Parts: sequence; C-alpha cells; structure tokens
Amino acid sequence: MDKERALSNEELSVLKEPELVCQAQAGDRGAFAVLYERYFDKIYRYTVLKVGDRSEAEDMTQQVFLKALKSISSFKWKEVPFSAWLYRIAHNQVVDYFRKKSRRPTADIEKCLIVSGQDTQQLVEIKMSIEQVAIAARRLTPAQQEVISLRFAGEMRIAEVAAAMGKSQGAVKALQHSAILALRKILHGEDGE
Repeated sequence: MDKERALSNEELSVLKEPELVCQAQAGDRGAFAVLYERYFDKIYRYTVLKVGDRSEAEDMTQQVFLKALKSISSFKWKEVPFSAWLYRIAHNQVVDYFRKKSRRPTADIEKCLIVSGQDTQQLVEIKMSIEQVAIAARRLTPAQQEVISLRFAGEMRIAEVAAAMGKSQGAVKALQHSAILALRKILHGEDGE
C-alpha cells in the first residue's frame, strides 16, 4: 500500500474483495470499513437466525468484526472467499454463546414490541412466522441448519456455502433440498409428530 496516499472511500468501495482484504491487511482502516459495510447485514442475519435474539445477535456481530479486525493480518487465501472466513468466526461466536448460555440459568421473558406508526397485527404475524420457521429449523440436522442459515440468512451462493462448509456444491444442493422439504413437512404438520 502506498503509505503516502491512502485510497479514498470512493476508491475503496469499488475494489473487489481480494484487493480490499489486501488493503485491510496492510493497515488501511477504510478498507476494513468497506468490508464491514459489505458483510455486516449478512453476518447479523446469520447470527440472529442462529440465536433467535436480535440484541444478542447485534453484540455477536460486532464481536465477529472486532475479531476479524484483530486477526485480519493472519487471514490467508485458501480457495475460499473472505466471507467464508467471517462466517466461520460467526459460527464460533454462536457456539461460544450456546456453551456459555448452557452454563447459566436463564428465564425466558417475552420482549415488548415497540411499534411506531406501523400495523401491529402485521408485525406480530411476521414475528410469529419467523419464530415458527426458527423453531422448525431446530428439528433439522446440524448440516441442514447450517446450509439454510448460510444460504438464506447469510445470502451466500452455493459455491460460497460449499467452500465455507468444506463440502461439494452437489452436497450443499442436496442438503438444501432435503432441508427445505423437511421444513415444509414440519410447518404443514406432515412429519408425524
């Protein structure tokens, strides 16, 4: 990186992922900020789907990016996209969260839904639908859960999911297909339970 002239935000925003990562590894905080902006929403959706708590997911997502910032210099390209590395950090955060949660007793308290100028009925229905899918997803195999989380919450392409999970694209497609069929059966009460 040219130490005399850092790239502007506009110049950084058009760089491809490898160039941004290289700039961030060289200490360019602006480049890391662009990576943060590109991936924050996807990592957040992934964590909220996994933990089911928006506040916890926000905190976890921030931790993911703090860890990524601290260790970006050690990131190595190994035929997987940078986003797969971020999802691996997020996955580890989720595992740590559940490990810690299982050690401390908690009480489920229904959170208040603050609504300002929106249709309360519609928001409640959406929340209930999301909760039903999240509950149903817990009955999938761990591999199916991971594929669904990465594909739909993380908005990753099949190839990216395959790289992140260390599976072939065909295996990911098969897992996704079986997971969707299983979810459909669970949600329609056809699973025999």
